[in-house]
Amino acid sequence: MSGDEFTKYDLGHLKRGSTVVVTLTSGANVRLMDRSNLNNFTQGRRHKYHGGLVDRSPYRIPVPNDGTWYLTVDVTGLRSGTKSSVAVEPPRAPLPRAPLARTESLSNIRHELPPGLIVDDRTWDVFISHASEDKEEVARPLAAALEALGLSAWLDESELRIGDSLRRKIDHGLSRSRFGVVVFSKSFFAKGWPHYGLDGLVTRSVSGEQTILPIWHEITKDEVMAQTPSLADKIARSTANFTVAEIAAEIADVVREST
Repeated sequence: MSGDEFTKYDLGHLKRGSTVVVTLTSGANVRLMDRSNLNNFTQGRRHKYHGGLVDRSPYRIPVPNDGTWYLTVDVTGLRSGTKSSVAVEPPRAPLPRAPLARTESLSNIRHELPPGLIVDDRTWDVFISHASEDKEEVARPLAAALEALGLSAWLDESELRIGDSLRRKIDHGLSRSRFGVVVFSKSFFAKGWPHYGLDGLVTRSVSGEQTILPIWHEITKDEVMAQTPSLADKIARSTANFTVAEIAAEIADVVREST
């Protein structure tokens, strides 16, 4: 495999939550694409993909949504060739719920905890602050990609249950996360709740308890500067230049280096 040649794998129809596992003998460019972006890639046009330059094996790519997917492997710009193989792991099945124990009398009934009291000693590597409009394109696939890389990510839809206090849940997630990822976008700055999470991240960042990792989504540095000058000078990654999978891999490296 050399020059502009590439190996293509037709993965067929995959469900969201599946994981594509790529095994390589040496470094290579790996791209997971839908049919439209594959056509653009083969025609030399601009395209979007999940993956990037891979220097470790096996390499795992979470499937962001249901559909027909293709994977390409090439060594363009690299010195040596590679051999590759691909496998697909199905989505993880939800754990079965244990049946409720039968009680013999009212004396065995356990009373609920007072409203608002959160008893949860879990910790997360990353807290993801975002606007709901950016959940489908950025926040949800980012959380899935981070978890596929072995990290734990706090995402509101995964942690909130009916009747929960949003403010208390956000406070709890913030206080027990090591890093805070903020998806800056026009929708983010137009909302109230994302600002609440951002204020908490900034407070913990100033005190040295947490590190903020910004992501710019369909927004420019000048627009970020106009909204939050103190964070505009932080090194950020833009979805215009990097795929979510590439951003997740870089975040994972930062988190691991801090341990």
